[in-house]
Parts: sequence; structure tokens; C-alpha cells
Amino acid sequence: MPFRLMMSSGDLIADRRFDFARDLQLRGELEAAAELMEQAVELAPRFASGWFALGDMREELGQNERAIEAYRQAVAADAEDRHGARLRLIRLGAEPLGEMSAGYVRALFDQYAPKFDNALRGELRYRGPEILLQAVHGVRLRARKPVRFRRALDLGCGTGLAGQAFASLVETIDGVDLSPAMIAQAEARAVYARLAVADMLAAVSAEPDGSLDLVLAADALVYVGDLQPLFAEIARVLMPGGLFAFTVESCESGYGLGTALRYTHSAAYLKSVVDAAGLRLVELSPVSTRIDAGVPVAGLVGVAERP
Repeated sequence: MPFRLMMSSGDLIADRRFDFARDLQLRGELEAAAELMEQAVELAPRFASGWFALGDMREELGQNERAIEAYRQAVAADAEDRHGARLRLIRLGAEPLGEMSAGYVRALFDQYAPKFDNALRGELRYRGPEILLQAVHGVRLRARKPVRFRRALDLGCGTGLAGQAFASLVETIDGVDLSPAMIAQAEARAVYARLAVADMLAAVSAEPDGSLDLVLAADALVYVGDLQPLFAEIARVLMPGGLFAFTVESCESGYGLGTALRYTHSAAYLKSVVDAAGLRLVELSPVSTRIDAGVPVAGLVGVAERP
């Protein structure tokens, strides 16, 4: 999904040059666009949106060193890194692999919230909740246990698509998301007992020991690199026999940042963090929850159980 955050520089002329430069970029006139954006940041040296856009243009031109310089300026101008400039630096090999900033994820989804469902279901043919539901059904049926849950938590709940899919199976389901705009969309579904604007790890850490029998993460772990802290907390809050169902985008080994600036995780890595958390992996299968540019995105669906 294109992310075109624009935060004003406070200088009207710089803002106008930003707009003109972006128009030139969209028309494919990259050299002229970059030259005009250079003028914008000269007028407003703390113009985070201008520096980020300049980095994007330089990257398109194959001028990676100059792109790195511009992205570093964008980070310096915005401590929250709402444009995700650090992710671009990681992709260019200029910074070590690290986590996404909360400011970037919040800004991304606050912008995307009004069109999220239509874009995800229509353009990207997203079916993460249905895949999770099928996986949970399969695990419970194989174990000859009822597919019913007392209390569930939906991590990175977004507009509530997963909550809606599981609503008939749970007595109570709560949702958490970093984006206030996404939480507002989820409220309209009227399936959650409680909704909170929160980081996933912080939300799980606030739950009492053994208080949940289902935790969901539908297309949410692609915004987390190192899963070990989160999985350890999920293991703590699950009651014996409770399930953690999740989807990820996959890679061959370890975890990394994909070309779409979403984290990818390998099967071996997932098994290792599940084991380290003291959970038991009862399902891990290749799936694709969405398409990108007409091609299915490789992923995995997993279900872990607390013994």
C-alpha cells in the first residue's frame, strides 16, 4: 500500500515545491523532481517529509548513497520516524535490522483506515481471518475438543476482520491496535468487549497470568521483527490448553525485512521461538493470505498451544 505522509515544513514555498516535485515524480521525471525537492529542503532544513521524499527519489534513480543521506536527515528531523525512513536505511544496508517505529505503524494505518477493508479484500484479496479460523478449527477437531473459547485477544486487530470471523466462537473478545483510526473502524463492528490503542507487547504484558484461552495475530506479526519477547508473554497469559493462532510472511531462514518493508519469518525461526516460550507448535503450514502485484505472497499459518 502506498504511504505518502506529508507533514508541513511550516514554509509555504517549501511545501509548494514539495507538491510540485511529487507531481514530477509521479510523471516519471525523477531528475527534475529530485532537483526541486532539494530546493524544498534547502528552504526548510528540518522538513522531514521533504527529506524522506528526496530519499525515495534518489533511491528510484539508483543513487543509493545520496538516498541514505536524505533518509538520515528525515530521521533526524522526526524522532518518531513517522515516514519509516529507518526501514529504508535497513533495506539499503545502512542500518542493522531493527524494529519498526511505533510512530510509523500508527501513521501508516491512521492514513489507511478509511479504505482499509476495500483495499485489503478487493485489491489484495486478503483472507487471513478465514485461514486462521480454518487452522483453529482443524487443531481443535483433531484434538477432539470443542471449538469454543472463553476469552480471546486480537492483536493488531485493525478494523476487526479477525474479531468478526471468530465472534461466534468466543464468549468475550478484546482487540488492540496501535492506530486510533483503525480502532474507530473496529468499534463499528460491535464484536469486541474492549478495544485499546496499544502496542501488542505492552497489551499482552498487561494481561494476568493464564487469563486467555485464545490469542489471534492475523497479518500483525509482519510488523514485528524479533518475536521472542511477544511469544514469551503470550505463553504466560494463555491458560493450559489455550491457543495462539498467527499468520506471517515467510522467508528461508531466520527473520528479515522484505522488499515490501514488512518482516518475514522462517518456519525454523518460528519453531525456535515457540519452543523457547514453552509452547507446543501444533500447526504450521504454507499459505498465502494476500496477493501483491498479482502474485500470491508466500506465508505461513501457525497454531501454538500452551501445554
